[in-house]
Amino acid sequence: MMRRLTSCTAIAVLLAGGVIGAPRLFAQSKAKAENVADIPYDAAIFTKLPPGLYMGESIGVATNSKGHVFVYTRSGETRLFEFDQTGAYVKEIGMGNYAMSFGHSVRVDAQDNIWVVDEGSNTIVKYSPDGNKVLLVLGRRPDPVEQVSAMPGGGGATFANKPYSFNRQTDVAFDPQGNIFVSDGYGDARVVKYDKTGRFVKSVGTRGTGPLQFNTPHTIAADAKGNVYVGDRGNARVQVLDNDLNFKAQYDTVGNPWAICVSNGPHQYLFVSNSWPDSADEANRATTGEVYKMELDGTIVGKFGKGGKGPKEFSTIHQMDCKNPNEIFTAEINNWRTQKVTLHPMATPTGGK
Repeated sequence: MMRRLTSCTAIAVLLAGGVIGAPRLFAQSKAKAENVADIPYDAAIFTKLPPGLYMGESIGVATNSKGHVFVYTRSGETRLFEFDQTGAYVKEIGMGNYAMSFGHSVRVDAQDNIWVVDEGSNTIVKYSPDGNKVLLVLGRRPDPVEQVSAMPGGGGATFANKPYSFNRQTDVAFDPQGNIFVSDGYGDARVVKYDKTGRFVKSVGTRGTGPLQFNTPHTIAADAKGNVYVGDRGNARVQVLDNDLNFKAQYDTVGNPWAICVSNGPHQYLFVSNSWPDSADEANRATTGEVYKMELDGTIVGKFGKGGKGPKEFSTIHQMDCKNPNEIFTAEINNWRTQKVTLHPMATPTGGK
């Protein structure tokens, strides 16, 4: 009954004129790098669901050390599915969990623990690698009556900035020491750091356009040195912070970063998706949909992809997994699918003076 009431409230608010409070979130930036080399690639739908089970909005995707793929999806309910390295369905994780309300992202840490970020319940849940045990909960689900206005589509930004509470947080990342970083998110405009036990360490950020200011910090990742990369979607930039959350740099020539990830290995890359917005506005299709491959210093190596609903096209990449920099998994909202993208070597320029 509560879920139905919440959904109706959200729809009513949207019909009345959209989300209250924050600036419009889906305006796309045109300030992008020019003459970026295209990376050859193939892409195909990866997941194989059993008969009678269907994918809704593919909202999050992550892989573990065994190559298993976890897909977070929103349909009638928020659900988390596990697939093996061939794409075959394994099981559902977290069925009936109190935190499963309106999912936003999923990540797998270096120990193969599974982290689920749910913006509807304002919680982040850490599951054991087999998905059978809850190991940690960050945040707190609002009182059911309060949740009517807290769900997407209702209420405005509160900027409460509380150590152990979120307001529609969006993503989570981890450094080599196990510290936890949270992008928070829609109702707040900040980044929060916790130690590996979940103890609050520090929070930075306010609404705005300057350094350490955010307009929808939508996605977050960390590198092997502990630097933190924040997809500041509304400001059309990636902000780079050090491990103590001090500002280091910004990359503002890759459109609006809906999804970012940092690859594993001795040479790490940053991938940034300038997604076709989830409104699927045809006017934005020609200038969105690509994914940039970058050095960690912001140098753009190349790009791949375009907006669309056909093979090798992308309609709102909401999250990516790029542990292997040559195999990218994408979670797409409008296409209701997860694709496996295989990158091929780029052509080497020939000739000389």
